[in-house]
Amino acid sequence: MNRDNLLSVRNLTVAFGDHAVIRDLSFDIPSGDTLAIIGPNGSGKTVLLKALLHLVPYEGVILWPSHVRLGYVPQKISADRQIPLLVRDLLEAKAHYLKLPRGNIQDVADQVGMTTELMETSIGIVSGGQFQKLLIAMALLGKPTVLLFDEPTASLDELEEERIYELVENLKTQWGLTILLVSHDLSVVHRSANLVLCLSKGAPCIGTPDKILTQDVLTAAYAAPQQYYMHRDSHREPQS
Repeated sequence: MNRDNLLSVRNLTVAFGDHAVIRDLSFDIPSGDTLAIIGPNGSGKTVLLKALLHLVPYEGVILWPSHVRLGYVPQKISADRQIPLLVRDLLEAKAHYLKLPRGNIQDVADQVGMTTELMETSIGIVSGGQFQKLLIAMALLGKPTVLLFDEPTASLDELEEERIYELVENLKTQWGLTILLVSHDLSVVHRSANLVLCLSKGAPCIGTPDKILTQDVLTAAYAAPQQYYMHRDSHREPQS
């Protein structure tokens, strides 16, 4: 591994039965970067995150330095939101699992802007944005150096989405994090990422947003033209 790279992936293949979701994928991520992972449905974006977390079997090489601590923010968790649990209960359960002092809970709650009132709220009535803050706080409990996000704003409205991405940017700066982000929002990718990995049925490609978010690359990957907006000084300009 190059000493400047936080992650090196070589010849990664992930298959379920005879179906290879990811085939012979290689790429590197420098420390401190934000890598956005894009591609059409079924291209293996979530599967890639799970392979990087060693949650699914794979072939090939995934190299993380020994000092790396990974935090994962899934799209959702398998908690029945009808069960009478408070936001605080889920954080305490995660802290207990990690054998962390309860004081760490308040630290991460403050980091993501969770109020005392929200901490004492049933998970069944919190908004989508509030629940996403909870998932981020749970990931932060382990004091990660890398955060992996799987479509963190998929079910949020535009205002909540903006707040979550602003929070992610603040955490990256304050904690010195490396970010891996699966996103369908190409506007966010253009604004937030400095590397983009595009997965598709054809050959995957990686590069800066200006190199990957072009109509030629996107049309080849998605099999159709893609539209997104470039954010510049709070104005939104259509990308043609």
